[in-house]
Amino acid sequence: MRRVKIWTPLVLLLAVVFAVAQAVRPLPDPKLTLTSASSYSFEGGKPSIPWPSKGQAAMDVDGIGTFGTSGEQKPVPIASIAKVMTTYLILRDHPIKKGGDGKTLTVDAEAQRHYEKGKPENESVVKVTEGQKITQYEALQAVMLPSANNVARMLARWDSNGDEKKFVAKMNKTAKELGMKNTRYTDPSGLDKTTVSTADDLVKLGRVAMENPTFKEIAGQGGYKDLNKDEQKNFFGLVPTVAVGIKTGTTTAAGGNILFAAEKKVGGKTHVIIGAALAQFGSGGVANIDKVTNVTKDLIAAGQDALKAKTVVKKGQVVGEVDDGLGGTTPVVATKDVTAVGWSGLTAKVELDDAGKTPPHSAKAGTVVGRLTVGDGTTAGAIKVPVALQKDLSEPGFGAKLTRVG
Repeated sequence: MRRVKIWTPLVLLLAVVFAVAQAVRPLPDPKLTLTSASSYSFEGGKPSIPWPSKGQAAMDVDGIGTFGTSGEQKPVPIASIAKVMTTYLILRDHPIKKGGDGKTLTVDAEAQRHYEKGKPENESVVKVTEGQKITQYEALQAVMLPSANNVARMLARWDSNGDEKKFVAKMNKTAKELGMKNTRYTDPSGLDKTTVSTADDLVKLGRVAMENPTFKEIAGQGGYKDLNKDEQKNFFGLVPTVAVGIKTGTTTAAGGNILFAAEKKVGGKTHVIIGAALAQFGSGGVANIDKVTNVTKDLIAAGQDALKAKTVVKKGQVVGEVDDGLGGTTPVVATKDVTAVGWSGLTAKVELDDAGKTPPHSAKAGTVVGRLTVGDGTTAGAIKVPVALQKDLSEPGFGAKLTRVG
């Protein structure tokens, strides 16, 4: 009895201390969990895509998925499509404000010599004179539209303090970062036949380049008047009527090549189709821009026709739950209909995330706690809908806190 009298108060005290400690311990972060299906498949077989019979091609829809590729995806010369990387890097490292012209460049002697040498040889060059002032915006227009090799190399020197090789190294480093595993640049203009890539790689580049508003604006222009008052036309004849960009490239070694972007409004949203067709030759193995243009036109039409929308989640439908980490869950619902965009035979991913903000421990019904995404697993171009609590989210009770372990 003496031992009982001594130990009982101590045990009770320890129990009280334990209960208080459990009650005041920091709560685990709530987690958002998907409870609906993790994918959705469009009914039917794969659409028929008019891939070119020779060369190679690839096409996808940003944020939704890929139509696939044709031909062996082996590195081939890409000619002036190399200028897409040049333009992308100049804009990435020297951004131009909306409506602005960017920096002002002074034309160097090398750019003038390149013009004077290249013009008689029918090389793609634009007239510039040493000492002339040219805006960064116009220089990029010269590179993207009339495909001026001399201005592309001048921009590379401007960016890298006169060292073109240093700029080319940046091109290759960026290609690696973008997952362009079969791409190698040896010059900023693409005139060298050793500058090579694949259709699949170029689609990756086209996707990120078109996300830059200034790049997209320039790539979608039909032409411009240069600083010498000469009219310069875009070599990509499908812009702006059929395509919204991006770039052509034609040489004897490369054949006809086009990296293209087109749009289609489906399900209340405009979706961007990115594709590339490379190594297109006419009869006798002659480079033919008309042939690759026709191939591109057919690919764009097929991609646009294949796109369709279907509601896969209704407003108010339970799609997941908030787990408080102590055994309690609260359902979350879609705040609006989720309309998936795709084509027959495509499987789209369905994902639930907290949009970078941890769910609260307690909140009223209707509080937005995350988003539902339907697409190819990337955020760009995918369908995104907020999700909210179906009922009040309450902090775990004393009983759950008391029995918490770990």
